[in-house]
Amino acid sequence: MDRRQFCRAAAVAPLFIAMSRQEALAQDVDVKTILHDPEAPEAGNPKGDVTIVAFSDYNCPFCKKSEPDLNRIVKEDGKVRLVYKDWPILGEASVYGAQLALAAKHQGKYDLVHHALMSIPGKKISKPKMLEAVKASGVDMARLNADLKTHSASIAALLKRNMNQADALGLQGTPTFLIGPFRTMALDYSGFKEALAEARRRQAAGDRVE
Repeated sequence: MDRRQFCRAAAVAPLFIAMSRQEALAQDVDVKTILHDPEAPEAGNPKGDVTIVAFSDYNCPFCKKSEPDLNRIVKEDGKVRLVYKDWPILGEASVYGAQLALAAKHQGKYDLVHHALMSIPGKKISKPKMLEAVKASGVDMARLNADLKTHSASIAALLKRNMNQADALGLQGTPTFLIGPFRTMALDYSGFKEALAEARRRQAAGDRVE
């Protein structure tokens, strides 16, 4: 996502794009797979009444800008289920970062590595810089390296599914958030809060994606 796209998205952040089940199916999008892929890392409340699906890249500065507010709303709301979709579209180092994070999931440390990578300042972060941040996070590196090898095929398959889902949805860049029946890009805390309130209003009226 470039600066022009970000500014445009931020300027219209309260205006969410409604995405009904019928529209999603018309685009050959498997909604159930997007929301409930067993390999996709999750956070928040697993029984939450609204799901946020976050498509992001560890080299995306705007993902990093949204991350603290996303974490805050999930924690403070208490009824949000968060699904992470690693979508490494900004180069080879982005793919490497996603692989590290997804390998860490196998020792229950995806969140730890995800936040470590999102906390690296700047953009165009190199592979060595990402590896340094992961090592500093406290994850078991011997286990992570072993899981990278053992689960390389399933990690690659998950990243491919994420890419296919993003393409099918017509996503234009990172970060992109699916919030209940809505799709939107850059959001701050108030934007997330408004999106959740509107998603719940729509769900109460029977307009659900699930």
